[in-house]
Amino acid sequence: MSDVGSEEFEEEGSKLGEYEGDRNEAGERHGVGKAVLPNGDNYQGQYECGKRHGQGTYRFKNGARYVGDYSQNMKHGQGTFYYPDGSKYEGSWVEDLRQGHGIYTYPNGDVYDGEWLQHMRHGQGTYQYRDSGSKYKGSWAHGNMDAAGEYVHSNHRYDGNFANNNPYGPGKYVFDIGCEQHGEYRQIEQPADTEENGKSSKAQKSRYPHPRKTYVTLGSSRGAEEVLPLCL
Repeated sequence: MSDVGSEEFEEEGSKLGEYEGDRNEAGERHGVGKAVLPNGDNYQGQYECGKRHGQGTYRFKNGARYVGDYSQNMKHGQGTFYYPDGSKYEGSWVEDLRQGHGIYTYPNGDVYDGEWLQHMRHGQGTYQYRDSGSKYKGSWAHGNMDAAGEYVHSNHRYDGNFANNNPYGPGKYVFDIGCEQHGEYRQIEQPADTEENGKSSKAQKSRYPHPRKTYVTLGSSRGAEEVLPLCL
């Protein structure tokens, strides 16, 4: 996925530049004003003692834009960030980081609605895949599906534990036809490299959180174990 951090677009350069607006007795920017920075960025909104503080709009020369609350020059409170790649984050900010509850719409149309911590999906949240219509609802840790969750497809769903975006541990596979598959899910290691024309090439990591092929260990009627592939 494109979890591009806003800090990549916030080199605001020198505090010098053109300013038009209110000032306090000390000559600091204070009240409402507009600033054009030497690097081409511009800000229009509230100031307090020389710093962006309150409501404001910051436009970056690369097309990115932030509209929302500021505190002591940092995005803090509620605000919306429009990224150059077409993605958008609308929600809570803490000291320039996505933190608290927020909704992120990705360039491919996927949407995450849930909790954030230091720019990463963390806590409870729902990730909706636009192309497939699939949906994950559950716990996240450091940007990945983790612990208890539910992965819903058009005709089946998985309820159970996740680890690093994949089913892991106890869980069940529920089909719309009325049957269920219970078991312990585990990851099977697969080679990361492929050989082609004598050259090794590594598969590119997906930008979006799709589970890999997972295997489930089932107990048969005779007590023996049977390993079956499970493709989410």
